[in-house]
Amino acid sequence: LSGGERSRLAMIRLLLEPVNLLILDEPTNHLDMRSKDVLKDALREFDGTVIVVSHDREFLDGLVDKVYEFGNQRVVEHLGGIYEFLEKKKMDSLRELERSTQAASLAADTDVQPTQNKLSYEARKEQSKAIKKVEKAVAEAENKITELENSIAAIEARLATPEGASDTSLYNDYSSLKKELSDTMDTWTELTMELE
Repeated sequence: LSGGERSRLAMIRLLLEPVNLLILDEPTNHLDMRSKDVLKDALREFDGTVIVVSHDREFLDGLVDKVYEFGNQRVVEHLGGIYEFLEKKKMDSLRELERSTQAASLAADTDVQPTQNKLSYEARKEQSKAIKKVEKAVAEAENKITELENSIAAIEARLATPEGASDTSLYNDYSSLKKELSDTMDTWTELTMELE
């Protein structure tokens, strides 16, 4: 399956399970217009709570009744849809908002600059070395996640065949790979938080 087909299949499986909370991160990536419309209609019919992270304002329009703005080390709740939020901010797009937030963040960082310059050369060198070490560990975790996801996809394909469905060792391999993937993702999350 292509990335888009896998996304659609995963979304269908999610919507068929009895849950009361969905958290979706950029759910419209890899979806064509028709699939976006189907997803939007399904989410409107969903009885539970939906948390959506997206830059696709057309998708968000009519779907959300609250917008949470994350920036400058705080979270602000805005009641109303996405266009009311953008109108309040006097912006045309979410990307424009993102750029202004990043500019404000950079301005705040320049205030911190003089104190950072006071760090000794050795301290900066040690800090740089530690950052590179964590960045390398993040890259290794990302590579491992990709490998595990590919292995899991291969096993899922084999399990979809009649021969594979009766092979209990495949189920055991699948379970252990899923656990390893979960552990690796936890490690990746910890490392990326450490970088921040």
